[in-house]
Amino acid sequence: MKRVKRRNNVDICAKILEISNLGAKKTWIVYRANLNFRLVNDYLDYLIGVGLLKYNKENQNHYQTTEQGKDFLEEYKQMTNLL
Repeated sequence: MKRVKRRNNVDICAKILEISNLGAKKTWIVYRANLNFRLVNDYLDYLIGVGLLKYNKENQNHYQTTEQGKDFLEEYKQMTNLL
């Protein structure tokens, strides 16, 4: 029997940061991260609040991963490679 791996909050945050690395609109994030709009709003608010993501209104309403977010993403990738 194949075991289905469920994503946790850290996995979802990392996915959003990965998608937003070069800039992404909310709709793109919803579809690429396989989330609904209610959930994505909560995650986006959280990631912006802790400084891992920024909202760039001047750049066509894109979300962009910050330098701190890129550092987090690199650490996350290293951690998951160890597991």
